[in-house]
Amino acid sequence: MTAREEPSEFVAPRSLAGYLLGAPTFDALLALQRRLVYDVSGDRDTASLVICDHPTGITIGREGSVSHVRPNPNELAARGWPVHWVARGGGAMLHLPGQVACYPVFALDALNLTAGRFVAELQAVARDLCGEFGVEAVADPERPGVRANGRRIAHVGVAVRNWVTSFGLVVNVNPDLAPFRSVRCDGDPVPMTSLARESALRVRVSGVRQRLLELIATRFGFDRVSVFHNHPAALPHPTRHAIPHGS
Repeated sequence: MTAREEPSEFVAPRSLAGYLLGAPTFDALLALQRRLVYDVSGDRDTASLVICDHPTGITIGREGSVSHVRPNPNELAARGWPVHWVARGGGAMLHLPGQVACYPVFALDALNLTAGRFVAELQAVARDLCGEFGVEAVADPERPGVRANGRRIAHVGVAVRNWVTSFGLVVNVNPDLAPFRSVRCDGDPVPMTSLARESALRVRVSGVRQRLLELIATRFGFDRVSVFHNHPAALPHPTRHAIPHGS
């Protein structure tokens, strides 16, 4: 396995609210992120992290184009692939079952971070995760993301408004890789891969979700994590439990 990088030193809020969700609809996910951005903007000593699966669909970021999507609108409709234009950086991205999405809602000024450094730290999280499964990964030299054996295994695309982040990191755990031929991620022809394809170890989405929560908490200096398993808009008082990080 590759050696894990040591976490960086940040002036961070002490607590992180982690939302380990299932596969919310994309509209519900956007609404949740908007709410969390609003909350963190009003109290910059707070921080939230949404970890979820996506239903099948395509997002196109600020640098994206419909030319990155090969199927025409009728073909997309027949496949059941909705297209969402979003405010994050980057281009087109195909979302499929078997991916894990991590969306930190952090106040960068509270963490003493630039947007560029934040992206680099998310890439480091993806590299650490890959290393734990015996997969050597490197930062993508062309686009924000991570490659393993020359193939893209993780994608980074963030939005920053008033120094508060949304969107973030998507890791290919064990998706069907064939559909990626229909969408050029960020307009890049580099083929996609996954942890399941590259690792000799057993890879499970549930384990990856939990590990990503722990890796992000460590890397950004949070020592306490409150874990939620429900969408707060759907359940006004969700059950939660507070755990010391690392226990």
